[in-house]
Amino acid sequence: MTVHDAAGATLALRLAGGRGVLLLSAPGAAGSLGPAWFLAILGAARRAAPGVPHRAVLDCADAPGQALAALRTGLHDLVLDPACPAFAQVAAAAALVGARLRPARPDSLDLGPLDLTRDGARARLAAWLSGAG
Repeated sequence: MTVHDAAGATLALRLAGGRGVLLLSAPGAAGSLGPAWFLAILGAARRAAPGVPHRAVLDCADAPGQALAALRTGLHDLVLDPACPAFAQVAAAAALVGARLRPARPDSLDLGPLDLTRDGARARLAAWLSGAG
């Protein structure tokens, strides 16, 4: 589930319930908004929907410095373009802290273009979370 704000992340957690959900940042969000922003929306969502299992993945695009900063902040699941010249070094740093470095974004439903105040959008989100979307 690609989330852009705390409201979307919270809704995804609430609808996922015990099934859990992967919360993915927007493409390149590490470079434009930074790891602290992603942690803030995750924290708000966790407070609003406590106990829901989830994974948080920050997309660092081709920015190895942002990936390293994300590792320092405690984010342990990142996307980094494998064509990035420093990919191997970031992968080594991720391995040292037990983090996962993904060479591509996982499949995801992007909440950005959905109007979550509409029943149809919420139904699409619920279908995605149930595996039928």
